Amino acid sequence: MLEVNNLFCERDERILFKQLNFKIETGEVLQIEGENGSGKTTLLRILSGLLDAFEGEILWQKQPLNDVREDYYHKMLYVGHLTGVKAALTPEENLAWMICLSSHLNKLSIYQALKKVGLYGYEDVPCHSLSAGQQRRVGLARLYLSSAPLWILDEPFTALDKKGVAEKEALIAEHVQTGGAVILTTHHELKIPQQTLRRLNLDNEKGA
Repeated sequence: MLEVNNLFCERDERILFKQLNFKIETGEVLQIEGENGSGKTTLLRILSGLLDAFEGEILWQKQPLNDVREDYYHKMLYVGHLTGVKAALTPEENLAWMICLSSHLNKLSIYQALKKVGLYGYEDVPCHSLSAGQQRRVGLARLYLSSAPLWILDEPFTALDKKGVAEKEALIAEHVQTGGAVILTTHHELKIPQQTLRRLNLDNEKGA
């Protein structure tokens, strides 16, 4: 599905990783590990197309990413470390833009997604009135609305309670079992089928 060859990235005259090679196939979860500052978020931003300060090759379905960006962006969903939620808008308003991108979605889809993340009854409450965990769940509701096969998730369990974490683990497991793939960072010990999980530690990719 996605392949990375000889990726090199330097920040503030410090090599984060070099000659980094990996791939992810359908049905897999790739957990990116490493100490704080090792480049985990930087790598995910590169893979999501938000950062181009790197050298190397990224292939999407065996084609250079630059040649198939439109298809890639249509089939990839990125959820960053921040919630991506506008505080002045309601949860419904924050998710409404996704209806414009997918013909199979409507307002009812948004209500159903918010119900699944435990926000039933909060659809029209301004997000600045919600807790940090509730705002995180508004952002994660996008997972229930997206049909993208590749999910790139940066610390998706931040600010969630135990129930919320368990629900997102189950969702990730279901996504890969139905032919999707997930690249994520987390300090949490994932409770998903281990045969689907691979790990990549960036502390081993710094170079000399």
